[in-house]
Amino acid sequence: MRKLASLVLVLSLLLSFSPAKADEGMWLLSLLKKQNVAEMQEMGLKLSAQDIYDINNNCLKDAIVGLGREGRPFRHFCTGEIISDQGLFLTNHHCGFPSIQSHSTTEHDYLADGFWAYDKSEELTNEGLTASILVRMEDVTKKVLSTVNDKMTEDERYAAIEKVAKEIETETEKDSEYKASVKSMFEGNQYFLFVYQIYQDVRLVGAPPSSMGKFGGDTDNWMWPRHTADFSMFRIYTDANGKPAKYSPDNVPLKPKHHLPVSIKGVQEKDFAMIMGFPGTTNRYLTSFGLEETMKITNQNRYDIRTVKLNTLKEDMAADQKIRIQYASKYAGSANYWKYSNEQNKALKSLNTMAAKKEIEADYLAWVNKKTKRVAKYGEALNLIEKAYADRKETRNALSYLGEALLQGPEMYMFAVKSTGLMKKLSAEEQDKDAITKTIEGLKGAAKAFYKDYNMSTDQKLMVALFTKYAEDIELEKRPEIFKVIAEEYNNNFGKFAEAVYSKSVFANQESFDKFIENPTAEAISNDMAFKVGSSIIDAYRAIAGEMSAGAEQLQKGKRLFVDGLLQMNKKKNMAPDANSTLRLTYGTVGGYSPKDAVYYKHFTTLKGVMEKEDATNPEFVVPAKLKELYSNKDFGQYADQDGRLHTCFLTNSDITGGNSGSPVINGNGELIGTAFDGNSEAMSGDIDFEDNLQRCINLDVRYTLFIIEKYAGAKNLIEEMTIVK
Repeated sequence: MRKLASLVLVLSLLLSFSPAKADEGMWLLSLLKKQNVAEMQEMGLKLSAQDIYDINNNCLKDAIVGLGREGRPFRHFCTGEIISDQGLFLTNHHCGFPSIQSHSTTEHDYLADGFWAYDKSEELTNEGLTASILVRMEDVTKKVLSTVNDKMTEDERYAAIEKVAKEIETETEKDSEYKASVKSMFEGNQYFLFVYQIYQDVRLVGAPPSSMGKFGGDTDNWMWPRHTADFSMFRIYTDANGKPAKYSPDNVPLKPKHHLPVSIKGVQEKDFAMIMGFPGTTNRYLTSFGLEETMKITNQNRYDIRTVKLNTLKEDMAADQKIRIQYASKYAGSANYWKYSNEQNKALKSLNTMAAKKEIEADYLAWVNKKTKRVAKYGEALNLIEKAYADRKETRNALSYLGEALLQGPEMYMFAVKSTGLMKKLSAEEQDKDAITKTIEGLKGAAKAFYKDYNMSTDQKLMVALFTKYAEDIELEKRPEIFKVIAEEYNNNFGKFAEAVYSKSVFANQESFDKFIENPTAEAISNDMAFKVGSSIIDAYRAIAGEMSAGAEQLQKGKRLFVDGLLQMNKKKNMAPDANSTLRLTYGTVGGYSPKDAVYYKHFTTLKGVMEKEDATNPEFVVPAKLKELYSNKDFGQYADQDGRLHTCFLTNSDITGGNSGSPVINGNGELIGTAFDGNSEAMSGDIDFEDNLQRCINLDVRYTLFIIEKYAGAKNLIEEMTIVK
């Protein structure tokens, strides 16, 4: 949606308005010629702006892929880059992890062993996975804002904007195979149209074992030095005419407009490097009031609650291979931002970001108060923001706790509420048998996917642990109604309550569900304990979300005016809008950094570091025997650096965030030199306030990627597809 602030979860952050740095900013490609390309060329770029973005000719943008899901294709969760004329693309291992996990079984454990397709016939399909390639973008601000005025409420303004934006999207998609999305920039002060070609047949081609693709695990996550082979490979397929199509055995590999040549020349300190991708969210426009909420509520609650969840999962996963496979993707997804939240809070405190935000706000007020017209337009902005955050503090905390502990906790009761529609159809006075049959078949399909990666005992343990944690910190009066039942009938004994739920619910395991769904009744659903639990939690969430919406209009107005004022203050500066899952470019140079006194980190790591970290007793640091053999024999082939060593990862000072995972790191000649996969913990405040001298992007050296493909996996068929630059 174009709604500038989610009524529930919006957090926006304040941009540091020092003069623009080459390494700061996630820039819109259509504005590069005007804003950035001259500086980029001074730093070492050999290309023109048109070589990067051109709607009439093939260019770099045509090789950049946004990964999404069917039904939500514009919410790109990762990035990929096409590296052959047959639609082969690279992304991160953690981006491909859900697909790898979905194909893994105890008989074929691709998570543990890796997966390689030595022929296209061996590639694995991934239902629901989409790959988007940008066709063009266009500034449509004037048209979108043509029907709004200052007398409108924020809701009226939103409705008017939504109407025009939808008209633009519909007209763009008319009589075309493209998909269109109008996105807001700068808190609704600008709007851009993005037009995509979205492919629906995306197949898994290759991935190293998790011991390499996730080497270092949670310990090394967000840390440097890093030695993780964080990559996986996919291929886009089309119909015979080169058009997007659902999976068919008759589909053929995509013939892309452009693919990136792969350079094995290596990188040196101070080399120019740029990154193109789909960064998800930055919040550089958040005020000090929003920053306090982020640190004390969002981050702290997420870290505390997920600590309980992850410890519970880890115990069961360590004890059983099947459970490890079932919960691998869920664990990884939860753990990533569990650590991020903690590291971000540390960085925000150590860098005193709060003081920096307050200083910017003081400068803003000084600018506003210089002219009466400014006071009239912008004078109330910060007051509106401050009041909105203060008024919603308790509600936001309650919503955060409920979301983390209950909605994203145990899964069985949330699956149970999927039967709400069936219950309503079954209880209708005049039953629609066709609709009932269709709904039942839909539930059967959902159940097949759900129970594949579900273990009843593990889920029951999660209920006990997370309900206990929730009850410790949230007063009974503010909990879902089901907690009153637990208090009155089970004396707050969550173990006893969970035992009753999982022993009686028809949703507790696939066997009981399959038996139930053959002859379902509305009464059986409405009386089911798991259904009651899930319904109670959803009802509570909706009620709290409704309370959150009370001040949302004023908060949005305050933020819109505040950011507009900042734009007016800084008219002579090139400023990039916050990331919002649209294609952006960032640029900088290769280089190390000093995280603290007397410590300096080099800009690269080598395979030697993998061997130094090896710990056979720790699953995060296991090294495969074949990799050790290749290292011992120095069998690096053409991928060794000039120093004779195999480089594994390197650093740039590029501005990246989540969604940039898998983004190509490109040199000044337009050649692929690496794949972005992480940031450094010391600058985890970067999504809020970019730290010029500290923020680094951690990248997988493409030479390590190719070494693994050729030397470790023996997949020379994939190497032969690529355009290798020596």
